[in-house]
Amino acid sequence: MGKRKVCVFTGTRAEYGLLRPLIKRIKESKELELQLLVSGMHLSPEFGLTYKEIQKDGFEISDEVEILLSSDTPVGTAKSIGLGILGFADSLKRLCPDIVVVLGDRFEALAMAISAYTLKIPVAHIHGGEITEGALDEGFRHAITKLSYLHFTATASYRRRVIQMGEDPSRVFNVGALALDAIREMELLPKGELQKLLNFEFGEKNILVTFHPETFSADYGISRLKNLLKVLEELEDIRVIFTKANADPGGREINRLLEEFVRKHPHRMRLFSSLGQKLYFSVMRFVDAVVGNSSSGIVEAPFFKIGTINIGLRQRGRIKPESVIDVSGSYEEIKRAFETLYSPSFQRRLKNIKNPYGDGRASFRIREILERTDLSTPRKRFFDWEVLPDEI
Repeated sequence: MGKRKVCVFTGTRAEYGLLRPLIKRIKESKELELQLLVSGMHLSPEFGLTYKEIQKDGFEISDEVEILLSSDTPVGTAKSIGLGILGFADSLKRLCPDIVVVLGDRFEALAMAISAYTLKIPVAHIHGGEITEGALDEGFRHAITKLSYLHFTATASYRRRVIQMGEDPSRVFNVGALALDAIREMELLPKGELQKLLNFEFGEKNILVTFHPETFSADYGISRLKNLLKVLEELEDIRVIFTKANADPGGREINRLLEEFVRKHPHRMRLFSSLGQKLYFSVMRFVDAVVGNSSSGIVEAPFFKIGTINIGLRQRGRIKPESVIDVSGSYEEIKRAFETLYSPSFQRRLKNIKNPYGDGRASFRIREILERTDLSTPRKRFFDWEVLPDEI
């Protein structure tokens, strides 16, 4: 009997960064054969053609499927899902994997899960059971859960939530967050080399800003971003590194605002389409906080003992450590959040922060389960409990 063929799907730079340790574990396995299916933002010049990062890391891409349209409207996103289902179906038919691995909650991952499920290929889903009330991702994530056969969650609470959705506890595993694996295994850049690469000089105070669209908000959260930019304009002693928004509806307008803002403040701000994981984590090591609405401020930032100012609704519902300062997004609240961030009491608290997202060995746990799980009868039944026992 040959190796089990595991097809790992990736559609964005951030998702690939999380998956990279697992891709490495699968490639090293004597029992698994790695397939990589690349799509979405990786193949777009607008988002940096980040498929090149995958090749640079030494991984062979098994297939590429282009699905992004020039539009970032809700209609455009819906059409991209349709293009994804069409393209992924053909790709999966060619690759014939034994199982497909998808991570997270984006529309590209939903399209892949629909295609695999329809072709009767078991789906393994990473990061299910989470809540992000301010984004369409909320529905995409839970839909992927119901299409998936294996589940790898980041916390025990998320595991219980997946079981609550009718998934069999024997197929739901709390493994921790893959992001911590990536940080543990990476050799981060020293400050001097980093400053040269970025053409950016760190000051006494520095922050990293990533702001993605709130896809459930009428204005995609742009009013909150404008309030943040107004505060940053006034805080003249803070140096800022921005990364651009993703391909969600509203992303292009956010990026246009950032470009205009950074052009006005070139002496203390830089904007990057994509830093890539190594640069992103290296920057995180030398800043005081992650600001905006990225999950990186909730999962990865605590590893570096730095603060997070989490703005708006996009991450509402996630389990958050005490290093996160939540604000709704008004000018006054954001300004107060910066005062809290730099207060001596908050800075002292950061030294003892515990990260609820695991120990950085999730990729090893996932690989072991992918190697040993029986996939001969992947049909699912709804797992029904009148009362969910505490020990589940």
